Amino acid sequence: MTRPSNPGATLVLPDRMIDLPPRSRNEALASLMRRMRMCEEQGSGLDKVVQACEVFQLPAPLFRTEGDATQAVLYGPRSFAEMTQDERMRACYFHAVLKFLSGDKMKNASLCSRLGIATKNAAQATAVINRALDAGLIRVADPDHPRAGYVPHWA
Repeated sequence: MTRPSNPGATLVLPDRMIDLPPRSRNEALASLMRRMRMCEEQGSGLDKVVQACEVFQLPAPLFRTEGDATQAVLYGPRSFAEMTQDERMRACYFHAVLKFLSGDKMKNASLCSRLGIATKNAAQATAVINRALDAGLIRVADPDHPRAGYVPHWA
């Protein structure tokens, strides 16, 4: 488990770090670093981390703020059975975010694939979706057509 942190309160809410444009505390310094090719200044780093967690079926990263510091917690490989309820819901939320950003919607089958759940055990993905719905992390994309899929709560 890796725990890098940045000093200073976050400029973006942790659950919105993937979809919102990047913000910098010091735009002049960020611009200079981009011109020196020390950074990209596009804010795609977290997107790449979350996408890699999806591809390798790793637990979703945890982004949290503690006082005036922001911390990212990355986890090693763990099966669905070994993940906590919070880790499962976080994976569900980030999966819905990535699907939404790519112009798609999360569905039970896509979450099964993301979490490494066999098709015959799809009810496990349904339970995770229901918990994420109850927690307000995701919502039904089209209330008139509930089978249309799910999107992040802010979409």
